[in-house]
Amino acid sequence: MSTESHNSEQTPLHKEVSFEERDVRVSTIYWYLLALAMATAASAVLCVYILRFASGMADISQPPMAASKQAMGPGYRTRPPEPRLQGMYYDHETNDPQKDLREKRAADQEANEKLEWVDQNAGIAQIPVKDAMKLIVEKGLPESSAAPKKKE
Repeated sequence: MSTESHNSEQTPLHKEVSFEERDVRVSTIYWYLLALAMATAASAVLCVYILRFASGMADISQPPMAASKQAMGPGYRTRPPEPRLQGMYYDHETNDPQKDLREKRAADQEANEKLEWVDQNAGIAQIPVKDAMKLIVEKGLPESSAAPKKKE
């Protein structure tokens, strides 16, 4: 490190080397911000006119909304189309998806544990899944019929 004091008034060593008096001119920044604000306002106004033009084109190509609402019947545009999501405020008796899931799981569990005849004359019965798994382990899977013939 140098122990010499720095003289701020020292002149440059070369005649063609010079330094700026100020680093940034504030007026230049203000002019830039003004131009940016004017460009933003102009683009917003342009977007409004483009929207009006596009809306006018859409009105020409489609029938008026009042006529199409009457043609579609009551409730048009008040509910989304089918299938509607569960848990929404429209057309659901329970409005509780968790309750519906619990009921579905209980019905599936009951169907898996049910023991009844499907067709008694043909000897087809529905047995609980656990019992069916035990039977398959004991007896094995039934042999399949002949494989279908391949077409040439």
